[in-house]
Amino acid sequence: MTLVPWYPWIKALHVTTVALSYSLFATRGVWMLRESALLRRRWVRVVPHVNDTVLLASGITLAVIIHQYPGVDPWLTAKLTGLVVYILMGMMAFRFARRRWLRTVFWIAAQVVFLYIVAVALTKRPFPF
Repeated sequence: MTLVPWYPWIKALHVTTVALSYSLFATRGVWMLRESALLRRRWVRVVPHVNDTVLLASGITLAVIIHQYPGVDPWLTAKLTGLVVYILMGMMAFRFARRRWLRTVFWIAAQVVFLYIVAVALTKRPFPF
């Protein structure tokens, strides 16, 4: 079975989960800065992981469909590298950084990296700016 006919649907799913991922990340960051009790709700800890799993699965599927892979295609290598940096910065912002100012710095830096990933995806170039 070929997945090529499903490409538009998988890409739409991928783009939707990207938007939702950013929305959840930004919202959680605002709640973190405000020290909101909402940040401790169960769905806030579960939904982003479920969404990001779908995001990653759809991204892998798209790479397979278009026959482009990290380590081979520079733009996809840059995108994946950016993703790892984004995840690490998010972990610092939400889990490991103890001081509020440092959490804020990591949260903002993660958003800059997120924008870089989106720019790479749109331009298909590792240096999109």
